[in-house]
Amino acid sequence: MSSELTLRPAATDDLPGIAALYERVRAAAVPVMPPVVHSSQEIHDHVTGWDLGAGFDLGGRQVWVAETDRLVGFATFTQTWLDSLYVEPAAQGAGVGSALLELVLGMRPDGIALWVFESNEPARSFYRRHGFVELEHTDGSENEERSPDLRMAWPGKRPLDYLRGQIDLVDQALGHLLARRTALTAAVQERKPTGGPAGRDPAREHGIALRIAALAPALGVDRVARIVDAIITESLDAYEHPPE
Repeated sequence: MSSELTLRPAATDDLPGIAALYERVRAAAVPVMPPVVHSSQEIHDHVTGWDLGAGFDLGGRQVWVAETDRLVGFATFTQTWLDSLYVEPAAQGAGVGSALLELVLGMRPDGIALWVFESNEPARSFYRRHGFVELEHTDGSENEERSPDLRMAWPGKRPLDYLRGQIDLVDQALGHLLARRTALTAAVQERKPTGGPAGRDPAREHGIALRIAALAPALGVDRVARIVDAIITESLDAYEHPPE
């Protein structure tokens, strides 16, 4: 670094420079990161439209910049998400990213999560060194670049509480999915020529297990097949013997 590093909240005047820095970082990161899908004007308009006055309680984002004699990095984050952390290519490896991240973690002691491209191993390694764990892999179909990504999380000062909170959210989603699956099983039973256990289709169930296992590779096909069997068995039993 040519001069001392300073971290401070961003001001409106910083936003055009942040937009330009973002473009430089993304361009330099290809192919580790996929190319951006927006034009320079779209990026400029988006970043300069950030509301720096909205607090966390209003659903707003915090934007902090790192500077020496010039802007060398920035981070944006909300109550629960680190939305971005970018460092000028020429300043990478000099501690700017670590300084910004440590600031974010200090302000979010209860934990924070982020998305990172699967191909971006340097970033994944950086976050792992700072205590982040990888919690979810996707095929990228829901991000703009259509590139596989993963969710990482820093579990905060009380990691067990944070991770159990994440489990609670997953369990809630599972409950809703099981309710839908059970209702669909009942609807199918009323339309099949042969219902109940006698009407089960092993080939179809194997195909279901294969598709789910592709989304949950850590479980493997055999474990997923047992889970699928249990769900179908209990859904059929609930159809034939509804709870009182």
